[in-house]
Amino acid sequence: MNLLDFSGKTALVVGGSSGIGNGIAQAFRRHGAEVHVWGTRARAEDYTREEGSDLTGLGYSCVDVSDFEAIKANAPAFSRLDVLVLAQGAVLYRRAEFEMEGFQKVMDVNLNSLMACAGKFHPLLAASKGSLITISSTAAFHSTKGNPAYNASKAGAVGLTRTLGEAWAKDGIRVNGIAPGLVATKMTKVTTDNPERLQASIAGIPMRRLGTPEDMAGVALFLASPMAAYVLGQTIPVDGGLILA
Repeated sequence: MNLLDFSGKTALVVGGSSGIGNGIAQAFRRHGAEVHVWGTRARAEDYTREEGSDLTGLGYSCVDVSDFEAIKANAPAFSRLDVLVLAQGAVLYRRAEFEMEGFQKVMDVNLNSLMACAGKFHPLLAASKGSLITISSTAAFHSTKGNPAYNASKAGAVGLTRTLGEAWAKDGIRVNGIAPGLVATKMTKVTTDNPERLQASIAGIPMRRLGTPEDMAGVALFLASPMAAYVLGQTIPVDGGLILA
């Protein structure tokens, strides 16, 4: 019996158009699932592989998750949902998060939209006894002095994962999370495109390499599978040992 066979299952990856979310979406597709993704651009064709996007074989919808009414109004292209991965994310630099407009924008995408999406799809997940997986960050466990909203939102995501895990267990929904370390994506270019910052960052990772979307995807597959049938409310750091020190 292949416990990682998702044939006949349907997955939605919010934020699955690029980066970590895209890697997770493609992993579920390779393991047999029908996979849909939400992104911010009008069409799937607006994404390129050079940006870290591969939408081959994925259903695509444009949804601005900072618009909670748009989330509520979305008519999904599926009637069954077994796995919901919430991988949306935003970060603002140059101290923009210290202004309330920037702070609110990041919180709406990184935290508030998690609850909006989770609430929208709760009935389908309850019907399938499905799995909800949040993607937070190891930033939840340490300070990020230039990004207060990013930090607060990721810490909040870990708390939300615990609470929904307990609250929705009675409905047969398993809620868990992944906290990635440093992964080369569009959001981390401020570090990965700067040789000095990149070298310093890798020096602080015991495994001495960046993470990849595929590293995160492996843990997502596990959490959604029967192998994790007794795992509930946990957020697993996947960071090469970054937060050990």
